[in-house]
Amino acid sequence: MKKLLAALFSLTLFVSCVSSDKDSAPEPAKDYREQNEQEIKDYIAKNNLTAQRTDSGLYYIINEPGTGKQPTSTSSVTVAYTGSFTSGKTFDQSSSAGITFPLTQVIQGWTEGIPLFKEGGSGTLLIPAHLGYGSYDRSGIPGGSVLIFDVKLIKVN
Repeated sequence: MKKLLAALFSLTLFVSCVSSDKDSAPEPAKDYREQNEQEIKDYIAKNNLTAQRTDSGLYYIINEPGTGKQPTSTSSVTVAYTGSFTSGKTFDQSSSAGITFPLTQVIQGWTEGIPLFKEGGSGTLLIPAHLGYGSYDRSGIPGGSVLIFDVKLIKVN
């Protein structure tokens, strides 16, 4: 009987420890909106750029609007791009032939920004963290990073 009680006590302790681990909330995401907004404004001023801002906080520059088909936020597109930080350091780049993907499977800044162009269009997307990878590190991109993408919309598929 003592062994049975000891086993039940151990099982109860184990279950309560496991349950409390599951119940503990993950660390809340840090909000970088104000910091990112200032970083983008500083980048625009430093580089003497003229950019537009959407209500979500995405900044964009259209160098060439394009003349072809215009994608929607659910289109599949082929885009050539270079991704960098405001420091100028490149973190990703496609070939000049571009890559093809659905806009429903990329960061929110791309889902919102690429439809601003028509086929053949090019420009720059300045994406705050809340429209990119958020406050957590991701594939060599530090959490809270502003992402700068020079893009060319090759094709709406």
